[in-house]
Amino acid sequence: MEYNDKQIAIMDAAEKLFADNGFSGTSVRDIAEAAGVNLAMISYYFGSKEKLMEAMFRYRGDFMRLKLESILLNSNLTPLQKVDKLIDEYIERIFNKQCFHKVMLREQMVDNTGPIAEQITQLKATNQALFKQLIHEGQRKGDFKKGLDVPFLMMTLVGTTSQLLTSQKYYRALNNLQEMKNEEFEKHIKKKLSAYLKNLFKAILTYEA
Repeated sequence: MEYNDKQIAIMDAAEKLFADNGFSGTSVRDIAEAAGVNLAMISYYFGSKEKLMEAMFRYRGDFMRLKLESILLNSNLTPLQKVDKLIDEYIERIFNKQCFHKVMLREQMVDNTGPIAEQITQLKATNQALFKQLIHEGQRKGDFKKGLDVPFLMMTLVGTTSQLLTSQKYYRALNNLQEMKNEEFEKHIKKKLSAYLKNLFKAILTYEA
């Protein structure tokens, strides 16, 4: 679904507020003020706060799906190069959209069976299905081993990146990186994480380990 600039601005404002204050701790008035629009505009575009959050999840999910599809369809890359590119894309996406990641983590910890829970399930299912296609391509070409556990591979990528993102402060303290500027630290840690995951996936996927 296509969203206009005003809708995207509203979703961006809501995303930050949801990350900082939680869904129930954020009012539609808060969102309107943060986005610089009137209350009627939010009602016109989304109908309710709940529908706004659903649109936000759909918007972010569609973006990542398109990225995965573009990697999968790139005939100039080997299967392992596609995995490497997927790793870099995922790391960039998580670090660039930390507010959304925080909202998603919080929602996953809430025991509910509503529309957001269904969207999260669908998002994960779509991403896993696309990743499975990539793994099967590598297996057909003889580049990857047989019998790989795709769900655990996905959890390795998502879990490792998420853990690092949510514990950056402690990582810095434990590794004496407190004096490093934030921009320099993020560049450093993304590079380190990328290299670690690529080496790990190469060892798991290929016959070269």
